Amino acid sequence: MKEAFLYYLWENRLITGTLNTTEGQAVEIVQTGYRNQNSGPDYLEAKIKIDGEIWAGHVEIHVKTSDWNRHGHQNDKAYRNVILHVVYEHDATVNEIPTLSLKGHFDERLFAQYEQFLASKNWIPCQRDLHCVNPLTRLSWMERMAVERLETKADYVTRIAKSCQFDWEDVFYRLMMRYFGMKVNNEAFETLAAFLPYKILRKHADNLTQLEAMLIGCAGFLEHPFKEAYPQLLQREFTAMRAKFNLSVMPSSQWRYMRMRPVNFPTVRLAQLAMMIHQHNNPFSNVKEASNANEVKSLFNVTASNYWDSHYRFETSTEPKPKHLGEATADVLLINAVVPLLFCYGKAHKEATYCEKALRFLEETAAEVNSITHNFTANGMRAQNAMHSQAQLHLYQQYCRKKRCLECQIGNVLLRST
Repeated sequence: MKEAFLYYLWENRLITGTLNTTEGQAVEIVQTGYRNQNSGPDYLEAKIKIDGEIWAGHVEIHVKTSDWNRHGHQNDKAYRNVILHVVYEHDATVNEIPTLSLKGHFDERLFAQYEQFLASKNWIPCQRDLHCVNPLTRLSWMERMAVERLETKADYVTRIAKSCQFDWEDVFYRLMMRYFGMKVNNEAFETLAAFLPYKILRKHADNLTQLEAMLIGCAGFLEHPFKEAYPQLLQREFTAMRAKFNLSVMPSSQWRYMRMRPVNFPTVRLAQLAMMIHQHNNPFSNVKEASNANEVKSLFNVTASNYWDSHYRFETSTEPKPKHLGEATADVLLINAVVPLLFCYGKAHKEATYCEKALRFLEETAAEVNSITHNFTANGMRAQNAMHSQAQLHLYQQYCRKKRCLECQIGNVLLRST
């Protein structure tokens, strides 16, 4: 038996038959209480009728009664207000708290199905039965998963905001830097953001050359002699900016090029970022005012300066081609930077309209394509938009992979259908 399964029975009132304590007192569950996510009793503010008298307090759940002492609750003041000790098997008398044994008071088929889920070697425990769940049930749970994922991301954004003294434009810059680097160079871009504060870039937003010089220079790409005129110009500008703002330079060895398409090279990305700052000095203000996802993505509709038309790296010429920030990259930035920031901003200012707008932007954006969304599609659960694909990522990473089937609405439906 698992404690998690006993929590499931308790929360969902799946306890059957006439209930009595181990001492023979009649038990009626008036209110189960709410799950305690911190230390202390498992369920708080419950109401239990014992021998006709209603008691208000906390409920503790264990597999065996003896677990009370084994977990050290007898010496913990937090457990003094426990009014009922719920166990699967009563194997010892450990205190005077009324004890309720659930053995024989639930449908054993539920536990058998739960054990099958736990023992499953499939991609996800319910893989074979996922298609049987009502689409409305799945949709409802996907909406819950999308919000839960945004809540998690908002916590991360809040930590950044605190470090920026809640300068939301600076927060936007730091998030953008992380996701401009994609997975390969996200750490390097974050390091660069620490080396080069946004407030310095804002002061020179009207000068594209200086922006590019500072971004590329602080990244460590201007530390070599050049023959071409443009990198030499950037070097001169960076020398002046470096002295003016006492800028530091990160080692260029932190940047990665392996298994990367040239269009994603950090030099190109930095040039595109410079153009974006040049065209939109206060991008987060534009995000707040945007009415749809396409308006947000127009912020990323930028092309690197002319030099990069024929270069991916300095002094290595290629076939001329404008280095435009692509649609796929714009989607990545919107999903991973814009939406969590907007959601966090709405929570911080208690303005639900921004949280709702963040979710709407996800609904208006194409679904992501990766191994997880592909597997859900193959099992009859296709993501219709980015809100669904983000929900699927959260569902798989936080529930399916950890086999938290009892806490999943889809898992609950499948268990009860058995």
